[in-house]
Amino acid sequence: MSKYKRILLKLSGEALASNTNIIDPVILNKIVDIIKSVLNQNVEIAIVIGGGNIFRGETLTKTGINRITSDHIGMLSTVINALAIADTCQKNKVDALVMSGLSIGGGVCNSINHIHAKQALKKGKVIIFCAGTGNPCFTTDTGAALRAIEIGADAVFKATKVDGIYTDDPVKNPNAIRYNSLSFDEAIEKNLQIMDVSAFALCRKHDLEICVFSMLENTNTLSDLLKGKLLGTIVRK
Repeated sequence: MSKYKRILLKLSGEALASNTNIIDPVILNKIVDIIKSVLNQNVEIAIVIGGGNIFRGETLTKTGINRITSDHIGMLSTVINALAIADTCQKNKVDALVMSGLSIGGGVCNSINHIHAKQALKKGKVIIFCAGTGNPCFTTDTGAALRAIEIGADAVFKATKVDGIYTDDPVKNPNAIRYNSLSFDEAIEKNLQIMDVSAFALCRKHDLEICVFSMLENTNTLSDLLKGKLLGTIVRK
């Protein structure tokens, strides 16, 4: 039995993309299989999704678009991704609910309400949070930390392209060494940049551990982590 009762999974928008599709249906189905593996362990799961596969706000500012407007565009990109994940969940008989940090009408998705989110999670629904914190100038990492705190998650699991946190970029430096565990202070002081400082600071304040791991190469990794296998890198006090 997993020691976790409720988790928050942070996914980048880039994770949904392939060489041929901005949102790849094959990857969407992999994500739903991973969600099912979590639910099968009687663990509640919420997701925070990024939007970098469609638009990155910080990139748009280089084109001369106002920073605030750029961030709003980036937040709307996360809504698109959240709807795609939710639709794939529903097709695979997984009940999912999208909640947005930005108010969006027309029956597209719900506004974030932590009470309603917790009630839905207890009923076995998957909550997909989008639009970050709902405010410009904050990353979706900070949004993930905030939502995890709001719903009372036991931990944040951040899926990345590599299998943990390293002393250096392992893609560029084959001699980089992976950490098994780190303190929040170490992660901030070493400027490891796997998550932004605001996200680390929020999790440290609320004693919320973070696990950084690679998810899509092996769809059993998250399930194995929940079973207690020592994979990825844990950041805690």
